[in-house]
Amino acid sequence: MKVTQSSSETTARYAPDPATDPLRHTHGYIGKSVSRVDGVLKVTGGAHFAAEFDVEHVAYAALVCSTIAKGRVVAFDLSEAKAAPGVLVVMTHENAPTMNAPSLVNMEKPKSFAASNLPIMQTAAVRWNGQPVAVVVAETLDQAGYAASLVRVTYDEETPRLSFDDLKAEATPPTDVLGEPAEITIGDAHQALADAEVSVDALYRTPPYNHNAIEPHATIAGWNDDGSLTVFDSTQAVSGYRYTLADVFGLADDKVQVVARFVGGAFGGKTGFWQNTVLCAAASKIANRPVKLTLSRQDVFRVVGGRTVAEQRVALGARRDGTLTALIHTGTTATPDHARYAEQCTFPPRHMYAVKDLFIGQRVVNLDTVANTWMRAPGESIGTFALESAIDELAHTLKIDPIAFRRINEPTKDPTSGNEFSSRHLNEAYDRGAAQFGWHRRQAEPRSQRDGRWLIGQGVASAYYPALRFPGSARVRISADGTASVQAAANEMGMGTATAQIQCAAERLGLPMDKVAFQYGDSRLPDSPTAGGSCQTVSIVAAVHAAVEAVHRKLLTLANADDTSPLAHATFDQVDARAGGLFRTDYPNRGATYASILQRAGQEYAEAEASTAMPLELMMKYSAASYGAQFCEVRVNVESGETRVSRWLGSFDCGRVVNPKTVVSQLRGAIIMGIGMALMEETLFDERKGRIANPSLAAYHVPVNLDVPRIEIIYNDIPDPQMPLGAHGVGELGITGAAAAIANAVFNATGKRIRRLPITLDDLL
Repeated sequence: MKVTQSSSETTARYAPDPATDPLRHTHGYIGKSVSRVDGVLKVTGGAHFAAEFDVEHVAYAALVCSTIAKGRVVAFDLSEAKAAPGVLVVMTHENAPTMNAPSLVNMEKPKSFAASNLPIMQTAAVRWNGQPVAVVVAETLDQAGYAASLVRVTYDEETPRLSFDDLKAEATPPTDVLGEPAEITIGDAHQALADAEVSVDALYRTPPYNHNAIEPHATIAGWNDDGSLTVFDSTQAVSGYRYTLADVFGLADDKVQVVARFVGGAFGGKTGFWQNTVLCAAASKIANRPVKLTLSRQDVFRVVGGRTVAEQRVALGARRDGTLTALIHTGTTATPDHARYAEQCTFPPRHMYAVKDLFIGQRVVNLDTVANTWMRAPGESIGTFALESAIDELAHTLKIDPIAFRRINEPTKDPTSGNEFSSRHLNEAYDRGAAQFGWHRRQAEPRSQRDGRWLIGQGVASAYYPALRFPGSARVRISADGTASVQAAANEMGMGTATAQIQCAAERLGLPMDKVAFQYGDSRLPDSPTAGGSCQTVSIVAAVHAAVEAVHRKLLTLANADDTSPLAHATFDQVDARAGGLFRTDYPNRGATYASILQRAGQEYAEAEASTAMPLELMMKYSAASYGAQFCEVRVNVESGETRVSRWLGSFDCGRVVNPKTVVSQLRGAIIMGIGMALMEETLFDERKGRIANPSLAAYHVPVNLDVPRIEIIYNDIPDPQMPLGAHGVGELGITGAAAAIANAVFNATGKRIRRLPITLDDLL
């Protein structure tokens, strides 16, 4: 179970200034379409995912989940289960090791990554239908699963809180929404709405959604002779899981190793720390063997949270010339009291439109369910559905083209903070998108385009997602053979992390890409932020920038110590990296390769590690985000109500594009997820028992190939001067605005304004 890494020297914490980055406008490897460096491994089976590591003497675990939503376990009958073939141990709260309750993800404890702060299998309490109450460990997976079916549990049931509609009147404002105020008041939006020449005021409803990554959550955990813990896990938060496991089991941080190089999809569902990981490690401790726990698809629905149900009100007032005079956007979401995550559905209106009178407010209602959590573009995806649908409705009421209406209300500064935008070129994205999509051919009057039985309509909506960057660390080693390696704990879940980091490091080091390696997916490597919030690439890029500068300074010191070196007496600002080494800028032909510097100094390698801090100045001074224009065309069958998305173009303003091939893939995938959100995805929640009624891919529908049209992606490729390399993350941007674009196109086709997702046949008949 042990994985070892060499020690390294470290440098002081350092935050490079993105505005002075010499690579911000280069066009070598950065900006080039490069195939994934791990692509061959993945398609040939060489990439090992969490459940695929070969661990000797591994046993297998299966969960027993509660069948009530609230109450307590009175008794277990484990006799049949313990007598079943191959069973090693049955773990319940009565014999589980003592464990600390995990800490919620919050600004005060940034290293904590739990989605819930409930104690894990420490008491008889049951807090949701599907909570694990026992773990069966056996020699084989089939034996564990069979024995789990023999566990009998007696409960003392209490009355749970399960109905969102019955309880939403009790909703209260949370303390904060991801560190921002739950309510914002500027001027008097309610009076401005009453005085408006034209207004719209409507409620928008989105259902709960569940994560269905192609790889279900899986863990292999084992305890080593020295008392340390090694875990192979399908997590987006390699470093975060390490610290959280250490807290739960009362271990020093360096006594926990988490390995997660490849993750088979996640979309936020593998960011929060779920009970399955802890239970696997605890079961391993009890069984005194490595244990593998792979969740079934149904287990994922029971144990892992998804997106909350939400109801939003958007009320807009305007003058007849299209100028917004009032904006009210409120939202109510659900969360259990052991999670307290208010999904940020009101974030888009805080930043998108210029308006003097504004009110934004969020409330939460506590339900007895599994903890809700992040799901691709959490908050912004459902928030843009409501806001961008209302914007389209007001534009139609005013008889103003919806793109022109947005231009009229384009802000010059952030509407709520008053900060300058770090970079905002949304109008350019609309210009380019409208021209390529052929928006001028759209008929504004609903039901005016028809092809036989099919009504045709076009819709548009704005995309929005904040440009985030978090602290991170990286280690760079340059070897005497002229190769380099970059190390960071980050993982790869399909977005092209390794490829982008090699591109950026190779450019910064002046080396060919095949001379640069990226080592990742192990918590013993330098800390990385979670692969979520579209932040990982730029966060690691900033740390690599700092580490490369540090190792270059070391190499220059070595060269300066050699009077015969072409770099002797050169200062750091007189050299740059190219052609596999350092060369003087004042005498371009004078320089030395990395190999020659190290060989002359008699060293095998030079190495440095650097860490970057939270970019507080950026956060305080600028409003940083990515934007886009989502254009789509739908066809609605007049007889059946069937809706097909027939054409799509996404035009994005997302800073500098590091790798067009992987960026386009990410944006296209997010749009497909938006199509599912708009037309088919929905978790069916039984409010009588708190059970999810469709916990399978047979009943929880996601888009398949025939549901997806040709999706064109274009982008501005304008660097953001406040971000490393001028780049933004894009993984979540593409889903925002997508559902609204479809709903707006459906209105254009049919004349029916649908404000509840998913849009189904009965809505349109």
